[in-house]
Amino acid sequence: MLDVMTLESVARLFKVLAEPTRLDLLQHLKNGPLTVSELIDATGQKQANVSKQLGILFTAGLVSRERDGNLVRYAIADPMVFQLCELVCGKLRADAERQLAGLPKRAKARRG
Repeated sequence: MLDVMTLESVARLFKVLAEPTRLDLLQHLKNGPLTVSELIDATGQKQANVSKQLGILFTAGLVSRERDGNLVRYAIADPMVFQLCELVCGKLRADAERQLAGLPKRAKARRG
């Protein structure tokens, strides 16, 4: 059993990961470090929003940042986040497959 403080920490991490823009930023950083400008180009988000979301991810310890002259490069600090995402995506896939398997034959034929 987890104590209350640990449960609160877990809840905070899930709250950080509950924002689609943050997940998108993490997804783009999966292949290597990027600058804010590169992340803006990749995501189509506004600079203020990208910077805000990166700050939240940094505070949560999910990304690191390194100054390179005038640029700041962001990188994944804890690749565990991708294992967690794989678990969630696996659950969503399984749920969709179960739902599809439960459809009547005619409904399946229309979808296929």
